[in-house]
Amino acid sequence: MKFLITGGTGFVGSFLTQQLLKNEHEVTVIGRSSVPVVRSGRFHAISADTTRKGSWQNALKDVDAVINLAGMSIFHRWTSAYKQQIYDSRILTTRHVVEGMTGDRRSQTLISTSAVGYYGSRGDDILTEAEPCGADFLSRVGKDWEHEAFEAEKKNVRVVAARFGVVLGSSGGALKQMLTPFKWFVGGPMGSGQQWFSWIHIADLLAGLMFVLENSNIQGPVNLCSPAPVTSGELAGILGAVLQRPAVIPAPSIALRLILGEFAETLLASQRAIPEKLLNSGFVFRFPDLKDTLVNLCQPQPQSG
Repeated sequence: MKFLITGGTGFVGSFLTQQLLKNEHEVTVIGRSSVPVVRSGRFHAISADTTRKGSWQNALKDVDAVINLAGMSIFHRWTSAYKQQIYDSRILTTRHVVEGMTGDRRSQTLISTSAVGYYGSRGDDILTEAEPCGADFLSRVGKDWEHEAFEAEKKNVRVVAARFGVVLGSSGGALKQMLTPFKWFVGGPMGSGQQWFSWIHIADLLAGLMFVLENSNIQGPVNLCSPAPVTSGELAGILGAVLQRPAVIPAPSIALRLILGEFAETLLASQRAIPEKLLNSGFVFRFPDLKDTLVNLCQPQPQSG
C-alpha cells in the first residue's frame, strides 16, 4: 500500500514510518524540517508548511491512506500567538489534506489525529467515543480538527478521528519529560493526584493504527488509549517504583498555574478515556498495564544471543 504521513518526522510519525517500511509499504512523509524532497526506494520525504496550500498536496492524489499527525506541540507555555499556532497547525493542515485527497476516483482512508483532550476535564466520568465534546481550548481545537477531517467523507473517503491518549515511548515524547523530576528525586503527582490520566504504549498505538487501517468497518472517532487509565497519583507511584525513586513531592496546582499559565490546566485535566471501539472490534492490547509499560520502556532490556 501507499501511505502519506503529515507530521511524519515527529515522535509518532518516525516510529510509524519505520513500521510501515518494515512491512514493505511505500511511505511519503511531509514535515517542516528544512530538507529537500527525498526519494529513495519506498521512502519519500517532502519538506513543506502544511498550513499553506502548495505542491505538496499533489502527493495526496496517489496514496491509499493518509495518516495526519501534524500539529504544534501543546507542551509549551501558551501565549495568544502560540495558541493560534496550535490551532492553525491542526485545522489548516487537515483542511488542506482533505482538499488534496481524490476520494471519488479511488478508495482512500484518512486517519486524522485528535486527542482525548476533545472531552475536556470530566472528573471520574468514563469517556467512550460517544461522549460529547468539552468546552475548554483543547476541546474546541479537537472539535474543529475533527470537523475538518470529516469533510473528507463528502469525497467518499473513510475517515477515522484517532483520539490519542498520552503516547509513552522510550526515545522521547511525554515520557522523557515525565522522567526528569524523578531522576532528580523530586517526582510526585500533579495537583490533587486524583485526576485521570489516559495513556498508551507506542507499540499499542502503532498496532492500533494498523488495526484500524486493516478493518474497513471502523470509522468515526476512535479512542487510542489503554483500557486501564490511572490517576495522576497512581502514575507517580508506579513511575517512582519502576525507577526506584521517591514519588512523594507533589506539584501543587497553584504552582503549576503560576509557572505554566493556561497550559497547566491541561496537566491538571481529568480524562478517563476507554477505547470502546477498539475493544468491541477485537483489538488486543500488548501493554494494557501501566507498570508493565514503564518497565518495558524504562528498564534495560536483555540482549538476545
